[in-house]
Amino acid sequence: MAQIFEDRQDAGRKLAQACAGLHLDAPLVLALPRGGVPVGFEVAQALGSSLDLLFVRKLGAPGQPEYAVGAIAGTSPPRAVFNDAALAVFRPSRADLDRIIATETAELERRRLHYRGSRAPTDVLGRTIILVDDGIATGSTVEAALRVLGEMEPQRVVLAVPVAASSSLNRLAPLCNEVVCLLSVHDFAAVGQHYRDFSQVSDAEVIDLLARAGDS
Repeated sequence: MAQIFEDRQDAGRKLAQACAGLHLDAPLVLALPRGGVPVGFEVAQALGSSLDLLFVRKLGAPGQPEYAVGAIAGTSPPRAVFNDAALAVFRPSRADLDRIIATETAELERRRLHYRGSRAPTDVLGRTIILVDDGIATGSTVEAALRVLGEMEPQRVVLAVPVAASSSLNRLAPLCNEVVCLLSVHDFAAVGQHYRDFSQVSDAEVIDLLARAGDS
C-alpha cells in the first residue's frame, strides 16, 4: 500500500530525515507557497536552516483551471514555463494565455507583498538550496521554480518532496543536482490522496510559519 502521510507537518519531518542524510553545508530551504511551506518549515527546523519562499503559480487551462498548461515563477516580471503536451491538448489562444498569465501574476504579486512585505528575498547566489513542495503531479509549477532558481546561480539545488509522479520526477531531475522523494508513484492520481489531512494552507499559516522560522 502506498505511504500515507498524516499531514504536511508529518511529511516534512520525514522528508527532513532523508535530507539530513545528504550532509548538506548550510542549506537554504525555499518552499513553494502555500502547500510547500508547512513541509519546508519542518525541513528547515530539523536542519537548522533558514526558510524563505520561491513564488510560483500554476497556469490553468481555459475553462479547466485544475489542469496546468504551464506555470509562472519569480517576480518583476515572473518567468512563464509551458507544458507543450498540455498546450497541444487544450490549444489555448494567445489571448487566453495572456489573460491567464495576467491573472496569476497579480495573485503572485499579492502573495509576495502579503507574505514578505518590503523584506528582500534571501540571496541564493553560490548557496546550496533545498526546494520543497508538498508533492508533484504534473510538475509544471516545480519546473518553473527550478528554471527560475537556476538563473539565480546557486551552487547546488536539491529538489525535495514527500510524493511525486514518477514521470514528472524523471522530467525534472535534469534541472537540479539531486532529488529527494519519499514516494515516487507510477500511476499517479493526486497529491492529496497520499495525505490523511490535506486541508488548504491559509495565508495566515504561511505568515506565521515564516515568522517562527525567522525567530528560531
